[in-house]
Amino acid sequence: MKNAGRRPLERLYLAGNGGIALGTRLFFFLLVILLTIFFGVIAILLLSGTLTAGLKENERFLESELQRLSADIAGQYGQISRQTVKLARELAASIEQRSTALELPLSELGRYPFLLEELIAGECELALYSLILAKSSGVFFILDGTINPTLSGAASSRAGLYLKNMEPNVLSASAPNITVLRGFPGTSRKRSLPLHAQWQLEFDTADAPFYHRPLETAAAEPRLPLSQLYYWSEALILPGTSEEAMLCTAPLIDSQGCVFGVCGLEMSGMLFKLSYLPNNSTYKRLFCLLAPVQEDRIELSRSLFAGGYSARIISGGLGTLKITGQRRRFHRYKAEQGEGSFLGIHAPVQLYPHDSAFADQNWTVALLLPEEDLMKSVVKLNLILFSSLVTLVIAGAVIAFVLSNRFFIKPLSEGLALIRDAAPPGEAKKTRIPEIDNLIDFLARRDRELAEKARQENLSIEILNRFLERAAALTRAEQQVFKLYGEGLSVHEIAEKLYLSINTIKTHSKHIYAKLEVTSREEIVLYSNLLKEIGREINFADDTRDSS
Repeated sequence: MKNAGRRPLERLYLAGNGGIALGTRLFFFLLVILLTIFFGVIAILLLSGTLTAGLKENERFLESELQRLSADIAGQYGQISRQTVKLARELAASIEQRSTALELPLSELGRYPFLLEELIAGECELALYSLILAKSSGVFFILDGTINPTLSGAASSRAGLYLKNMEPNVLSASAPNITVLRGFPGTSRKRSLPLHAQWQLEFDTADAPFYHRPLETAAAEPRLPLSQLYYWSEALILPGTSEEAMLCTAPLIDSQGCVFGVCGLEMSGMLFKLSYLPNNSTYKRLFCLLAPVQEDRIELSRSLFAGGYSARIISGGLGTLKITGQRRRFHRYKAEQGEGSFLGIHAPVQLYPHDSAFADQNWTVALLLPEEDLMKSVVKLNLILFSSLVTLVIAGAVIAFVLSNRFFIKPLSEGLALIRDAAPPGEAKKTRIPEIDNLIDFLARRDRELAEKARQENLSIEILNRFLERAAALTRAEQQVFKLYGEGLSVHEIAEKLYLSINTIKTHSKHIYAKLEVTSREEIVLYSNLLKEIGREINFADDTRDSS
């Protein structure tokens, strides 16, 4: 196979004698350096915590957001609690005054049902004023009596008034959208207040802890002030409605210590969501909740949620979350029913003073999101970082290969080719590699010195005659190579001129050196030049021997 046209770079990359070519060695050397830098950067990122920066950032965000929401919830719930106590005082005094004018003993409200409507209607303005002042979603009061004592269910039916603010989050309260959820239609017509779509005349207190607990506690602890008797219900569906809310209630107590009803303000599920939606654009399923907590369990089914539409969906059917462990600063929350698992943080919130009758109730504010959402976010960030590093390594490898080929491998291969082909002195090109150029210059000087030494030794005619005799023994093919050597051509140039491979030229060269008893092409050139100087020529006879 001919290889005279093979490029120097290709020849340099070929392994000879079972070794590894210089270009291959250089490429792997650069690759090892790049990989060392790459894994060094990875190690530094791991030790410095950069690969978990997304997790740390999420922790800081959730802690900051939880602190903000906890403060807001404590502030608003405290305001509603104070307004409830204030309403209970003012309402009890006003109702007692009206009942005295009507000669209606508050301890016997159930005996005078025909007077309840007039008594309740007179307190509508006070209730409405408290609703707007508290910026709540509803206000109500329930009296311990019914206008239908003979009807079925009268034992748990109680008269009162419940006003709903349908747009509690609207900043301008100049024209609030107030409806009547419970109460007399006459009261609604007189004040031009529409009836709620789920309006009923009276309250159903059969399953109403917001009514019974403060009422019973006030009767059992008559010495406690109202500030220690108000009660926050857990999240519940108001009886007879589809409205989810938490109710803050306080007992109505007259000047004689008679407990004759309750009053309170509402935090609806919608108002809670609008007020405490987490400030977040990364996690669509992040949600905030206010929930009762017992030991290491959070009661989801009795909590108010603030989050995207999916918050209630993903938590639906999960009645209780158990706090099972901690990952860094995140807590893990495992559903006791179902397979839900969340990560997040929580903090206690104080809804009662320490001396309250209900101070044993524990509440918490929590920020939660599905565990897989957080893991996907962190993995995504790390994949982006890792991909960027890999891209940089690949780009570095390509750049290193191109630059090393252009500024190292190619000039080096060309210089080695010049040395191998032994160009005539003064004709060798510069490679711009000082070491290679110096070597070429050294070899050129040595050749000149050898030639000059041969001249100085004045080789005898006998030696030249023996050279002529030996030259006659060359085959026709060897003669052609010999003549071209005498003209100063290199091995590559002879191969191209004779259309033969370099290996064939080298084989002829070995035979020529052996027959002429010389060791280099330079000696052939030297003898040929000396013969020309003395006027002797090499005349080859026609040779019909095999030229291969």
